[in-house]
Amino acid sequence: MGLVSEPIQPSELDDLVVRMAGVGVRRGTNDLLAGLDWTVELDERWVVLGPNGAGKTTLLRLAAAELHPTTGEVDLLGERIGRVNIFDLRPRIGFTSAAIAQRVPGDELVKDVVVSAGYAVLGRWREEYDTLDTARATELLDAMGIGHLAERTFGTLSEGERKRALIARSLMTDPEMLLLDEPAAGLDLGGREDLVARLSDLAMDPDAPALVLVTHHV
Repeated sequence: MGLVSEPIQPSELDDLVVRMAGVGVRRGTNDLLAGLDWTVELDERWVVLGPNGAGKTTLLRLAAAELHPTTGEVDLLGERIGRVNIFDLRPRIGFTSAAIAQRVPGDELVKDVVVSAGYAVLGRWREEYDTLDTARATELLDAMGIGHLAERTFGTLSEGERKRALIARSLMTDPEMLLLDEPAAGLDLGGREDLVARLSDLAMDPDAPALVLVTHHV
């Protein structure tokens, strides 16, 4: 995979949510990514296409501050990875993936899956949330078309409903960047079309965060 951007001028850095320069990720003797240069600006919407094994998920994990590069530099939201507390940085980034879905307790209420993003936890425990938090979670579930499922448990949802619940969760903290890793994977044609339509509405919203969607579907 190669995403190559033009050289960045210092005056343009404030407009970038992602800047990767000469980035590589190696596991053993295998290069998952190598020599990668990539930038994402505040108002951009990206779709990253590629076959399985191309490094798409690795790219998104770098952009989500979930992975450190083996070589090169990664700047996210104006902060250099390796020089910033990533636990302060991660709440500013909305991220959803199959790996996150697998970590959600099956008996967790859907509304709690969303609202608990405010504390960056999976599985509500003893956190306290105010009415603004719960109203925000309800609004996001409605926007994803699953507001009526707020009192259901996550384990009873269909695959498509789980995907939409996790996208609502990823938006809970009003992130500055939204990263979606294969959000339509495992969905039938109807479910995929419905999700794409909702994501299109989000992408066209001028107040929405910078968006990067990874997929192998055209």
